[in-house]
Amino acid sequence: MKKILFFPLLRMQSGHHQVADAIMDMLKTRAEEIELKKIDLLSYTNKSLEKIISSGYLKWIRYAPATYNVVYKKHFYAQKQTKSSYKIYQGLFLKKMEKLIEEEKPDAIVCTHGFPSYLLSQLKMQGKCNIPVINVYTDFFINNVWAKDGIDFHFVPSQEVKENLIEMYKIPGEKIIVTGIPVHEEIIKTTHRKFNAEKPQILIAGGNSGLGGILKLSAEMKKSQQFNFTVLCGNNQKLYDEILSWDLDHINPLPYISSRVEMNKIYNEVDAIVTKPGGVTISEVLKKRLPIFVHAYLPGQEEINMTYLKKQQLVFELNQKDTLESQLNKILKDANKMKQWEKSIDLFQRGLELETPEQMVDVMNWILNKNSTSIPLYSVKPSIHLQVARV
Repeated sequence: MKKILFFPLLRMQSGHHQVADAIMDMLKTRAEEIELKKIDLLSYTNKSLEKIISSGYLKWIRYAPATYNVVYKKHFYAQKQTKSSYKIYQGLFLKKMEKLIEEEKPDAIVCTHGFPSYLLSQLKMQGKCNIPVINVYTDFFINNVWAKDGIDFHFVPSQEVKENLIEMYKIPGEKIIVTGIPVHEEIIKTTHRKFNAEKPQILIAGGNSGLGGILKLSAEMKKSQQFNFTVLCGNNQKLYDEILSWDLDHINPLPYISSRVEMNKIYNEVDAIVTKPGGVTISEVLKKRLPIFVHAYLPGQEEINMTYLKKQQLVFELNQKDTLESQLNKILKDANKMKQWEKSIDLFQRGLELETPEQMVDVMNWILNKNSTSIPLYSVKPSIHLQVARV
């Protein structure tokens, strides 16, 4: 039996875990002969250390976002990679990664976070790892932590990222597949959407981390007569209770939803979403062809995602000085703006080279069975879709 290890980072739920789970579930139902295992290297190394880092990271983002932004851009998104920034991590974790691989003996490794990718690259360059390693990117850009040297395959979010890897890092095109940011197959692709022009239903998301962003919209939601709102409160019980206390027919708060089937149903019932530019959420919504309005974004990753998404005209940024209702009306009821947005969605989706779970399974099976980077990925049979895309 073949084995694939998946490496997100930290145990807290994040896009890194969601992407790993999405690929693992595709394989579970179609390739029972493959053993799948997800491991957090920090917990494997020291559970107490993982808890400290997780807690510290969340507090840093919440209470000192400006300093986080400066550090992130200086050390992880600079034009030139500063390898010295990683020396302390390398000393702590490289031996642990080597030991883990010796214990698990995987046939392939999937990284959904840059740090495990960096460590595995070091081992491969030292001749201590000959296992195929796949980078699966979870944002619409690639930061400097992600390794390029020695990595066998790259599953990238867009054609732009593919071109960047080829031009800047001289990575052969046959090692790169444009998958988009993988989302779970229970989020079913929408090919055509009918807009409710009478009273559109707007989904408000991003309330899990705090009251702030959504409560700023609360006064406008309360007064709205032209829209209905569904508010995803996540684990934020305070936010849920607050909105529930308003007792308004046109605003419906929802607690944490773990079921992707239920989430897919909600996506099907709404006409647009107001959210933050997290990689997985945006990818789910693009798959559902929902107009996306961004009301706020965190420094670092979300800010850089937003830059890309705006450039590609895939999202609409809300102006804090204008009312929510007027901005929704101005865009959703403007035929020309919506036509341009539809074109942007079509262009983005046409750039994807691998979309279905079956194609993902084809590629993963090929990597496991060939165990070689000398054969171009587009020669995989029976993945005709890949061959056509490469031509």
